[in-house]
Amino acid sequence: MSLPIYESAEDYLEAILRIQEKKGVAHSVDIAELKHYSKASVSVAMKKLRENGYISMDKNGELHLLPPGLEIAERIYERHQFLTRLLVSIGVDEETAEEDACKLEHDLSEVSFAKLKEAFKDI
Repeated sequence: MSLPIYESAEDYLEAILRIQEKKGVAHSVDIAELKHYSKASVSVAMKKLRENGYISMDKNGELHLLPPGLEIAERIYERHQFLTRLLVSIGVDEETAEEDACKLEHDLSEVSFAKLKEAFKDI
């Protein structure tokens, strides 16, 4: 049984995954730049994610997703990518689609997301 996780924590975990995919490693400063958050806010969030067993940080400040954090990050990122593609496919511009996907990815039920993926499997 995992702890309930808040939308902001999901965003941070997803950001770590996206940064790792792009750069190979993620640091707190990368998250601050990506999300346009203060370094202090990111530092507080990273401490909470570490304390709750979602991430670890090595001596070089590199962030690592632990299995529970990776599972959440991958789930949210899959939703983000799919919803962005879906919105773009119906004519929404890329920037708006990205922003809207970011909002939708957290609130959509597993059932609704699965049905959308099934109905739009070709996008």
